[in-house]
Amino acid sequence: MKKGAENMEKILIPLIVVGVILLIIIIVTGYVKAPPDRAYIISGLRREPRILIGRAGIKLPFLERKDTLVLKQVSIDIKTNGYVPTLDFIGVDIDAVAKVRVKTDPEGIKIAMKNFLNMDDKTIIAALTDSLQGNMREIIGTVRLKELNTDRKKFGDEVQEKAQKDMNALGIEIISCNIQKIEDEKGLIVALGQDNMSQIQKDASIAKAQADKDVAIAEAEAKRMANEAQVAAETEIAARKNELRIRQAELKRESDVKQAEADAAYEIQQQEQRKTIEVATANANIARQEREIELKKKDVEVTEQTLDAQIKKKAEAEKYARQQQAEAELFERQRKAEAERFEREKEAEARKVQAEAELYAKTQQAEGIRAVGEAEAKAIEAKGLAEAEALEKKAEAMKKYGQAAMMEMIVKALPEMAAAIAKPLESIDKVTIIDGGGQGGTGVEQMGSYVPNVLAKTIESVKEITGLDLVEVMKAETYDAKVNKNVHVTGLSGEAAETVKEVLNTEE
Repeated sequence: MKKGAENMEKILIPLIVVGVILLIIIIVTGYVKAPPDRAYIISGLRREPRILIGRAGIKLPFLERKDTLVLKQVSIDIKTNGYVPTLDFIGVDIDAVAKVRVKTDPEGIKIAMKNFLNMDDKTIIAALTDSLQGNMREIIGTVRLKELNTDRKKFGDEVQEKAQKDMNALGIEIISCNIQKIEDEKGLIVALGQDNMSQIQKDASIAKAQADKDVAIAEAEAKRMANEAQVAAETEIAARKNELRIRQAELKRESDVKQAEADAAYEIQQQEQRKTIEVATANANIARQEREIELKKKDVEVTEQTLDAQIKKKAEAEKYARQQQAEAELFERQRKAEAERFEREKEAEARKVQAEAELYAKTQQAEGIRAVGEAEAKAIEAKGLAEAEALEKKAEAMKKYGQAAMMEMIVKALPEMAAAIAKPLESIDKVTIIDGGGQGGTGVEQMGSYVPNVLAKTIESVKEITGLDLVEVMKAETYDAKVNKNVHVTGLSGEAAETVKEVLNTEE
């Protein structure tokens, strides 16, 4: 066994060394560190790529790849490249500068990865210039020339706000947008400047004259206020000197009072010190007594701990004795349980033998039942064959005597037909006859002939459909038919007619 362990150790040590070397190679070759102004995108094994910004990471060689995304701020020169009309239809050429950078929030950097991965500054600037120029051209058409000159910041903010909506879809953030130069097509800005210059010169001359007047008024007012201030100052000085003398007298009186109070306080302080010494002495005596009480308490605690230790040792000894007794009882119960289990196994084997014997008996009984069932099935099969054969012969007889059988069925159905025709008359409670007579007979006659007429029409319909004349059949029951054999049944074939005659002769 020791030799096997040595062999295992010989195998594991080289494997561990190889693993460590491979790990060092992966760390050395795959170590990457992203600067703060760039993002390293490591993708390949994971569903979501890892993003490193200003921190280090490991890229697995051959399994993962590293891409770069520029995060630093770049300046984009936005020019209209021609004169664009303003809201007041004056063509202007504007030069502006926008500061942009890639968004660093998780959603923004995912969008930027899809658009600017592995691009340098120039490529990113070229990709964004057209969009920014288009937004600036749109904003120019919504403002007037004077507004462009007087509030360039507002114009730059509007361009930034509008362009930011497009930049969001690219993962770009616009930091600022500043207007550098504005030129108009007709030189109106210079003209407005000259007009403003003349107005400014005029305002300056008026302001100078107004200023000279204000200076003279201010000088006179200043002299008056200086004189008043000097008089007020001298008056204030005299009042302050008087207040000083009064204050000095009050301070002298207060000093005398304070001295008297100090002398009295000294006596009181001496008495307080004596009282404090007496209180301190009493407190010291009380503290000494409390210390003695604490020492006595400590002695009691030591005695209690000694007694507790003795009681604890005795309890542990009793506990060990009870454990030994419990283990002996447990061993005895286990031995009895094994004996009982052996007896139960023997009993189970006996029950198994008995169950197999009962199974064999039931199997023999099932074989007898199956034999009885097969005999009964054969008897049922024979009975079914006999019934089928009888039905087949009956069908052949019906086929041979089809018309006669059909005629018999129709004749037997005539009473039911007559009852069905007369059935609606049962629901009539009362009959009022209005017609007293005519070509069609009286109303009573018409009412009484309702059922015979309907039955006669039914017999005619049967004759038209089947070719059987039921009237002739019914005549066969008359005296003439039975005595003279004067029966003419139409609509039947020769065999069927002969059958009917035989039936009539038999009944006679």
